[in-house]
Order: sequence, then structure tokens, then C-alpha cells
Amino acid sequence: MAVLGPGLVVMLADTDVGSVLTAAQSGAQWGYQLLSLQLLLIPILYVVQELTVRLGIFTGKGHGELIRETFGPAWAWVSVAGLAVATIGALLTEFSGVAGVGELFGVPRIWSLALAAAFLLIVVWTGSYRRVERVAIALGLFELVFVWVALKAPVQMHQLAAGLSHVPVHETGFWYLVAANIGAVIMPWMVFYQQSAVADKGLQPEQYIAARWDTALGAILTQVVMAAVLLLTAATLWSGHLSPPLNTVGQVAQALTPFLGVGLGHTLFGLGILGAAMVAAIVVTLAAAWGFGEVTGYKHSLEYHPFEAPWFYIVFTIGVVGGALIVALAPDLVALSVGVEVMNALMLPVVLGFLVALAVKALPSEHRLRGAYLWIVLGVVTLTSALGVYGGLSGAF
Repeated sequence: MAVLGPGLVVMLADTDVGSVLTAAQSGAQWGYQLLSLQLLLIPILYVVQELTVRLGIFTGKGHGELIRETFGPAWAWVSVAGLAVATIGALLTEFSGVAGVGELFGVPRIWSLALAAAFLLIVVWTGSYRRVERVAIALGLFELVFVWVALKAPVQMHQLAAGLSHVPVHETGFWYLVAANIGAVIMPWMVFYQQSAVADKGLQPEQYIAARWDTALGAILTQVVMAAVLLLTAATLWSGHLSPPLNTVGQVAQALTPFLGVGLGHTLFGLGILGAAMVAAIVVTLAAAWGFGEVTGYKHSLEYHPFEAPWFYIVFTIGVVGGALIVALAPDLVALSVGVEVMNALMLPVVLGFLVALAVKALPSEHRLRGAYLWIVLGVVTLTSALGVYGGLSGAF
């Protein structure tokens, strides 16, 4: 139980606002036809994130630091540049979700964003790694309201069966959402966060098996939440044919009101979105602070007091405050969130390429990828990256 944390936190953050809205868009536009993809992504997500556990435990180093030592500083800056882009996109979606929930209840977005940013800064600036981890898990568990609500949704079993058996392979809009769903599940900041969190937590080789279970549990949980959101919107918003795209958080919240009522529906949706947004904001900004610290060499650990590692906490603060300020001035569009996930999918070849290369070269010889499992990992990574890039480019053009 003491080992549980890095995998569970990063997976709860994986089901962030952008992921929830992508799953909602998928269900509203394509019914149940993307449900099978959510289930297929469980083992793929585990294979990818298990490599971060292996690297973190057996090298004791974060992702950026290991790339710098193995491939040189130039490649380390390439990797952290991709992390920066993904971080900015993710923070915009998290704070857009916070603003959207606030507006559902008549709270001006400037107030909801200010409160969210202040909460995040207080949690991280005043806590150790273990405290931040516990707060993140507590926030992320609010996402389970989507599972509870989905169990009550009016799912038509014949439509569910038809959706699982039919894939509209000739529709570019479908492939765009395939790419978005892949990018919503495997993100650059997840790789940086989990490896750095494992190292920062000080997990030892004898805890490797427990850490793998932590990752497996998280992979199942995050995809159950994604599937629940898709089932919910498919059951309540899909009309049996391609529906208009959702544009606001409020429109997604309407999926809960037909059978829960406006008050309860908005409350449960708000709790789920806020939980997703806050845990993801913590993870994304910490991943950036760790990543830049590993590449530049400044102190980068939650175990340091802010005065001992000022740049680590400054980078975290810039991410939180900057994301909140941008969203305070920007429109709240679901399309933005879906686009960010597609961007993540387009970066997969670089992100997963570095990860596999490290698992082959940087690990102690007895823990390196080899034999049949190496070929399985290469196949999974290649197919996932190709599908994400193809779907993203197909939808864009």
C-alpha cells in the first residue's frame, strides 16, 4: 500500500478535463462506436507506463535526466520542448474545465480560476511528495461520479452491440476522434511525471512488482472512467446518427440532466470535472518542473523546501498562474480540448521513441527490454503512434 501512488495519481490525471470532454464528444457524435477503443487502450497504456516505472526504479533518475545522460543535452532539450508544448495545452484544458464548471453555477470565471490556482499553489508549496500525492488521489477519486452516473444511464443494449460491431473506417471525423482518444490516454507529461515521481518517492527494486500493480490498477481505473463518460453521452446525447459537435462544458453537462435533473446533474458533473482538472493540473505542472530541472540541473524535488529549490517551485508557479490567466481571457471550447489531445497523438512517435530507447539502452542489463517482450513493446508503440498520427492528419485534412 505504501508503494501505491505514482501510477494511481498519473492515471487519475490521465482522465483530465481534455480526456473527459474527448470521451463525451466521442459518445455524442459516434455513439458507442469508440467504446471498444477505450478498452483496447488499457493494455497499451500499461505497457507504456510500466516502462517509466522500470526506468525510475532501476536507475533512480527522472525521464529528462536520463535522456540527457544517455543521449546528450540536445536530445534532452528536444524531449523537454515537447513536454512544454503538451503542458501548455493540458493546462489550458484543465483551467477551461474549472471555468466552465464555475459558470454552470453562476460563478465568474475570474473567481473560480483564482481559487483553483491558489489551492494548487498552497498544496504544492507547503507539502512533501507524500502529502501532494494524497491530495491528488483524493481529488482524482471525484471522477468516479461518472462511473456511478453511467450505471444509471439509459443505455440501449441493441445500440451498444451495433456500435461495438461497426467501425466507420471511411469517415475522417471518426479517425480524428480516434487520434484524440489515443492522445487523451498516452500523453508526454505522463511519461515525465511517473518516472520522476517514482524516483522522487525513492521506490526500491524490491518494490518493483507492487509498483507495476499500482500502474495496472490505474490503467484500468482511468479507462473505466473514460468508458463511463462515453456511455453516458452516447445514451443521452447521441441521436442514432452523426450529431453536431459539442462546443461548451455546459452542453456536456446536459448529458446528466435528462434523468438526474438540473441541480443534481450539474453538481455531479461539476465534482467530476473539478476532480479531473485539479489532479491533472498538479501532475502536469509538476511534470514540467521536474522535466526542466532534470535537463538544466537545478534542484527538483518536493522534498526540498521552496527556498532550497526555488527554480523548481517557480516553474510550477508559472505554469499554474500562466494557465489560469490565459483561460481567464480565452473562450471555453470543447474543440480546444479535443485539439490538444490530437496534438498529443501527433507527438507520440518522439515521446514513445525516447521511452523505448531508454528501456533498451539505459537500464541495467538484467532489466532491459529483450527477446519477445521487446518485439511486443515495439509493435504496440509503432501501431499506436501510427494510428494516432494517421487519425490526426486525416481529421486535419
